[in-house]
Amino acid sequence: MNYLSAENISRNIGERWIFKSLFFGLQKGEKVALIGKNGTGKTTLMETLMGMQTPDDGKISIRKGIRVGYLPQNPVFSEKEEVLNYLFSDDLPSAVAIKAYEKAMLSGDPKELEESFALMELHNAWDYEARAKQIITRLGIPDGDQKVSTLSGGQKKRLSLAKLLIESPDIMILDEPTNHLDIETIEWLEGILSGPNVTVLVVSHDRYFLDKICNKMFELALGALYTYEGNYAYFLEKKAEREASEASSISKAKNLYRKELEWMRKQPRARGTKAQYRIDAFTEIDEMAHKKLDDSKLELNIQMSRLGNKIIEINGLKKAWGDKKIINEFTYTFKKKDRIGIVGKNGAGKTTFLQLLTGLEKPDAGTIDPGETLVIGYYTQIPFDFKPEQRVIDTITEIAEVIPYGKNESLSPSQFLSKFLFPTAQQYTPVEKLSGGEKKRLQLMRVLVQNPNFLILDEPTNDLDLDTLQLLEDFLSEFQGCLLLVSHDRYFMDNLVDQLILVEGEGEVKFFNGNYTDYRISLENQAENNSGANKPSPVKAPSTENSKTKVSKLSFKEQKEFETLEIEIQELEQKKQSLIEQLNAGHEDFQILSQWATQIEEIKNAQEEKEARWLELSEK
Repeated sequence: MNYLSAENISRNIGERWIFKSLFFGLQKGEKVALIGKNGTGKTTLMETLMGMQTPDDGKISIRKGIRVGYLPQNPVFSEKEEVLNYLFSDDLPSAVAIKAYEKAMLSGDPKELEESFALMELHNAWDYEARAKQIITRLGIPDGDQKVSTLSGGQKKRLSLAKLLIESPDIMILDEPTNHLDIETIEWLEGILSGPNVTVLVVSHDRYFLDKICNKMFELALGALYTYEGNYAYFLEKKAEREASEASSISKAKNLYRKELEWMRKQPRARGTKAQYRIDAFTEIDEMAHKKLDDSKLELNIQMSRLGNKIIEINGLKKAWGDKKIINEFTYTFKKKDRIGIVGKNGAGKTTFLQLLTGLEKPDAGTIDPGETLVIGYYTQIPFDFKPEQRVIDTITEIAEVIPYGKNESLSPSQFLSKFLFPTAQQYTPVEKLSGGEKKRLQLMRVLVQNPNFLILDEPTNDLDLDTLQLLEDFLSEFQGCLLLVSHDRYFMDNLVDQLILVEGEGEVKFFNGNYTDYRISLENQAENNSGANKPSPVKAPSTENSKTKVSKLSFKEQKEFETLEIEIQELEQKKQSLIEQLNAGHEDFQILSQWATQIEEIKNAQEEKEARWLELSEK
């Protein structure tokens, strides 16, 4: 079933076509990735589909009754908007009922509570509320009476995502949905979006996420849209084939164009009709011969400052915010070529740890002793501040007039910007005119221009296009200094780090030897081992002489109960595993997902009670 159709749509800004004559559609259950370099028009295309921008040509059709939801890259909110009012808009009766119920719970007024209970019953909103609470809890949404204006950029993005998931539209158009989510939450989101009837159009730099979710790729390049049926790995293969074929066709067209141009120039003005086919063919050859190829490549060949033997020595580090412990007694001496990832849930203290290392925060106790040759390049989640109307080139010249590059080369700021895919014309435009991804690329430049020997990168992959991300990954893999990386991008983390710092909350900071996938495998193995150790093996009837003796000491009623418990525990385990498999497979209805999650918790509680009774009887 076709949900959305774009027919011959074009969008022009100034003298430049962002895209031209695009035809595509979204079918029910399709999960499509929209891929393209920063600045190619991905956000413009999504806003055009949402009706936020009007196409200059063509039309967009959405099937009657189909609801479309949009997660923007940088959500905008009213200054006075409260979290609760935003989450539960007045568009849906269930949302109105929940909003009234939540306000009544906060006020405690008996009359309000009675009226809100009646409203919840009227609109059957209890299941809707259970699903909403599950989403709100998972995404770490703050209190309902809090002003949205007081939230951080990451909290605002998660709030916008929560609203979208709660409303559960038929089509979800998502611009970088994994930004500001921790890895566990991304895996949870993958489970929701993988449902067979969930329809998604998504822009994301997260390659594991794209491979897990998407079954089709749209590539936006030089105003055209190319379609690939398959996952991200298939897209890379077919894209390379397409570009090679296109380059070959253009090369042949150029050779033929020269011959045909000579023929055209020799022909008299009053041509006969028998040569008209050749004239028409010349127009096509001319167009192909002058077709542009997207061959712009980011160049990273930054010179690293010399790094001495002493890098950073940390001894007995402690930090807390009030009663909340962030780091308690952490000691480590950084070594040359350390490649360390930092893993932890949102709010656990990862960014605070980085700020302690860079001197932006002071420890409560302990010491951080840097070496004399240390040059830290710190890329933060927070966008850099630029002055109104400040030009792109000014953001580099204020740091350096001459930039060492490669072994024996130095560049001017303009040459350096060109290496980072900022053409001369763009260098003299205001920073505020750049796309989100282009601003991030400029921010990365400002870090690298200092020639650091110790790179600290806090979510560097956010908003970067996949081509830039691949080149950054290649550069970091060859980087000879120390690398400390916080990233929710599991693919990026797996390829670049060989050990992890685990920020587990309550001051616990531990080391793990291996990358993120190694860590996840370790956790799964540990969970299986603990499960086996903690369970009394209820599925196996006691067979030793000692066991028989114990059972024989039970009363007839207790012995019957003991035998029944073994069967009941086994049945509960089977039910739980079946529900877990269903939950992992996903479902288009969030209400059903919520019911499954609740049933799993109920089964776990019942299991614990029965296993405790089984142990009690087995000891008699």
